[in-house]
Formats: sequence, structure tokens, C-alpha cells
Amino acid sequence: MGRHLTTIGFDADDTLWQNEQFFRLTEHRFAALLADHAPPETISSHLLEVERRNLQFYGYGIKGFTLSMIETALTLTGGKVPTTAIAEILSAGREMLTHPVETLPHVRDTLERLHGAYRLVLITKGDLFDQERKLAQSGLGDFFTAVEIVSEKSATTYRNIFARHGDGAERAMMIGNSLKSDIVPAIAAGSWAIHIPHELTWALEHSEAPTDAQRFRQLDHLGQLHALISEIDV
Repeated sequence: MGRHLTTIGFDADDTLWQNEQFFRLTEHRFAALLADHAPPETISSHLLEVERRNLQFYGYGIKGFTLSMIETALTLTGGKVPTTAIAEILSAGREMLTHPVETLPHVRDTLERLHGAYRLVLITKGDLFDQERKLAQSGLGDFFTAVEIVSEKSATTYRNIFARHGDGAERAMMIGNSLKSDIVPAIAAGSWAIHIPHELTWALEHSEAPTDAQRFRQLDHLGQLHALISEIDV
């Protein structure tokens, strides 16, 4: 009987490279832009609700975030937001789409150690062009057998991907920073799921950790992953 684990899925944003910090910085810039119309907490709260509502229309990523900022600005100013403010919001969105990729600690070393021993699959949500850009700039593309950019992450998503690129969910592992997207649905699919928290996590990605699940683990950083795999893949 061969090794149990054959396929490892990796989330991208805030697992392999920085992402949420740029959204937070842009949100602070946006709040300053509308400071005469509402306090920062009100602006952030309203923006989050607009983003939540717009996910079904725009999906995840910077473009949807930019459109949600414009909608929020229109609402909070009673439709009187200056065209200069709209231009600044659009400019902020473009800056996010061209920001250099910053890989997180231990990423390259970990992928180098696992590459060749396991099938590595990148599984990420977000805008197609932006995710492809970040992967290309990261220089990590050659480590992955496959790249899946999906509109949503569910148990069905993981079952299909791990069947297509591996030996099924039962012989796969998913690694990511989001409990809601990377961990809970992967556990439901029958995979191992390894949570590596990031200091910043978008409010809409929060969820309860499935601490009772046999295949759930949490690590402090990606550098601990190889030792964990050696421990469980026997």
C-alpha cells in the first residue's frame, strides 16, 4: 500500500503572498476621502455590507472592491460625491492591481521541499487576470502541477479539483489562511486541512475552526508544514 497523501492544495492570497494589507491601506485612504461625510467606522461598516451584497455580482477581488467603494461613496454622499473622488478611487484600484507581489516567509523553501514528492495545486479565488499576474510575478508557478482560479470554494470545489488533479479528496491536503474558504469546506470534502493564520483576515472570511475534525491542524507558519506532513503521511 502506497503513501496516503499524494496531492497538496495551496491557497494564494495571504498564504503564499501578502494581499489583505493592501485592501486595508486602500480602505484607510478611502475613509480619509469621505471624512467630511461619515466617521471611519461608519464608512468601513457600510463598505463591508456593500461588498457582501456585491459578491454575487462581481465576485472576489480588487475590481469588485473598487466598484463597492464607488457605490459606498455615492450612498454616503447622497449621490453628490465629486468626480475627483471617483477618479481617486479608480486610481487606488489600479494601484492595487499593479502592486508588486510580496511572498510570505518560508513559502519558497516549503514549495521546493515538497515539489516532486507531491502534486502541488494552487487553488485560489479572485479576479482571473490579477491572480495570474500575481502568480507570474511571484516566480512560484513552476512548483505547481495545476492552477485553479475559482469563483467560490466549497466542498464540491475541492472534491472536483482533487479528483481532477490527484487521487481524490481523501488523499489530499488543503493549506490556507481562511477558515471559511480553505479549511471548513476542505474538511467537508474529506481532505486534510491545515490552517496557517495571517495577521489580517477579511471579515467575510471569518468562521469557527473545526477543532473536532480529525484532519484539521493549525500551524504558526508555513515553515512547520514539512514536519507535519512527515508526521501524518505514514
